[in-house]
Amino acid sequence: MNVYVVGVGMTKFIKPGRDGNPDYPEMAAQATRRALRDANIPYSSVQVASIGYVYGDSTCGQRALYEVGMSGIPVYNVNNNCSTGSSALHMVSQLLKGGLYDCALALGFEKMEKGSLNMKFPDRTQPLDKIVLKTMEVGEQSSAPFAPQIFGNAGIEHMKKYGTKPEHFALIAYKNHLHSTRNPYSQFRDKYTLQEIITSPKIHGPLTKLQCCPTSDGAAAAIVCTEKFVLQHNLQDQAVQILGITMTTDSEKTFTDQSLMNLAGYEMSKRAAQQIYQQTGVKPSQVGVCELHDCFSANELITYEALGLCEEGKAGDFIDKGYNTYGGRVVVNPSGGLISKGHPLGATGLAQCAELCWQLRGMAEERQVPGLQYALQHNIGLGGACIVALYKKYNTKSGRPRKDQTSNPDILEKLEKEQPKL
Repeated sequence: MNVYVVGVGMTKFIKPGRDGNPDYPEMAAQATRRALRDANIPYSSVQVASIGYVYGDSTCGQRALYEVGMSGIPVYNVNNNCSTGSSALHMVSQLLKGGLYDCALALGFEKMEKGSLNMKFPDRTQPLDKIVLKTMEVGEQSSAPFAPQIFGNAGIEHMKKYGTKPEHFALIAYKNHLHSTRNPYSQFRDKYTLQEIITSPKIHGPLTKLQCCPTSDGAAAAIVCTEKFVLQHNLQDQAVQILGITMTTDSEKTFTDQSLMNLAGYEMSKRAAQQIYQQTGVKPSQVGVCELHDCFSANELITYEALGLCEEGKAGDFIDKGYNTYGGRVVVNPSGGLISKGHPLGATGLAQCAELCWQLRGMAEERQVPGLQYALQHNIGLGGACIVALYKKYNTKSGRPRKDQTSNPDILEKLEKEQPKL
């Protein structure tokens, strides 16, 4: 059974810990209402919800939805580390494909602490203990937090194996920061020179501060439905088909291959991508835009190869030729990616989905990628889960949104003040 995204919405991503920041129910409600408004349907049409967050108590998902409505629908709370949002999307897609429902909500949010991520619950086994210990055994160590050490070491391995230069990682950050200047949802919209990125404080391996994603507060949502629902509600012109969506987890190779890249999710990502291409019959060369999990520039670089966007060992050449941005083979992270847009863990995957739907529907404004046919999503969580999804517009002959549709958050905020609730 075919599954479609018919409405998306998100909040602006903001720096956490500031006085006056909205709480998670407020952010979740805003993202959900925007998705419902985009789909032009009432909340009563939603039959099931999968809600993702990483840092929160047991039923935060239900509490968040109470701000939108109390219709008594099933609500699943999802936590899959940094791939939590796309895991919620994966779950509702499977429920719809199984014929259990016709309309579902996938919602993700996060209200985070300042600073680098830290392990919680010191009185029990940490979920990343095997990855952290193996990284310490095989890779270089520093005083940096665990996450940049894992991904920085993956970058070091790529440099040793293929001759990649530190400048290649900096060029990825330069591109993503530049892309984010066009995205009003981004936490950071500053333009940096390549030299500023290279000379920003060193974190670990090739990574400098401006090559690392920030912690963020934010929320994002998607309305997902069957083709029956699309036709009943005349949503053909805005529906985006999820041609394929797959989830992989760590295999034995993560720990037996002595590979720092595999510890950072390379092999897991490669398997997910191969499954998608096999399921859909689409080739990597046909992908025009990709939202890729660039928690650190090193992860974007190795994932070019994992997703088949370039040959193994050729990521440096891919970057040097400008194949990863406007005018190249595929525009990677037109939103600015995690490095610049921000990374509220539970919302990240659904924010990627929102960006790709806007791109395929021609609603991405200044960052619009022309001539799109296929859009690819990659979202990874260590410990581990990787989701890769491929999208295509339902009605490719129609590229015009409804007159009342917009992806611009400033316009949406004005409309919400005039009509706070759908």
